[in-house]
Amino acid sequence: MITIVVSSQKGGVGKTTVSINLAYAFARSGKRTLLVDADPQGSVGLSLTRQSRMLKGFYDAIDNPDLGLDQMVVPTRLRTMSMVPAGQRSEYDLAEEVLSGSSSGVRRFLKLVEEAGYDMCIIDSAAGLFGVTADVLSASDAVCIPQQAEPLGVRSVPKMLEALTKRREVNPDLKVLGVIMTMVQEQLPESVDSVKALRNLLPSTLVMEDVVPRDDLFIRASAKGLPVGVMQDGAGVLAVFDGLRREIEQKLGI
Repeated sequence: MITIVVSSQKGGVGKTTVSINLAYAFARSGKRTLLVDADPQGSVGLSLTRQSRMLKGFYDAIDNPDLGLDQMVVPTRLRTMSMVPAGQRSEYDLAEEVLSGSSSGVRRFLKLVEEAGYDMCIIDSAAGLFGVTADVLSASDAVCIPQQAEPLGVRSVPKMLEALTKRREVNPDLKVLGVIMTMVQEQLPESVDSVKALRNLLPSTLVMEDVVPRDDLFIRASAKGLPVGVMQDGAGVLAVFDGLRREIEQKLGI
């Protein structure tokens, strides 16, 4: 099983959008995929099922070794794609101090997922690289970094990569797949220039070729509880995430 964390230093950069639609792209390609909501805000769950706040999930599992995966997994309309909501352990939405010491629980949870026969585990993490997110990164195979295509955001990327480099001291096997530029507006020069600036700033291996456009379709898909690729006019955006999937497969050799 391959575990990929979708991580960012701050919220609002399209992390949940990338997580949902990347998981859908892998599942659609035939890989049995589990999408895990590891953000205490529960954004993935709220996007895909309105009952997520009432379900047991990831944060319950890392505290309760007796909780079985079958008690958390929510199936989707696509046979190869399932999800695990964030769960009900609301204290994880508090301060950084509370968010520590979950390493063994995270590893136990991922072992359950692997034993269940999943090929891919896509994890939407909380913003920041501390606490549970740090423990998730320490137990995962790879990480990708969504970044909004705007000037200030681009300037923060090197700090994020520096922090991930330090995280690799704990998990040397963690592969940084690269930055995924999101909310790209082709008609806005500042947005296009931000993409170019990042490509000039970083080695080509650290910036994904495909970019995610800003599109009202994402809002409409979320309102319906669907990945954007399921929408009637979602073929163009679906192609973007299929491209990202292929890039990731190539980088991971799978």
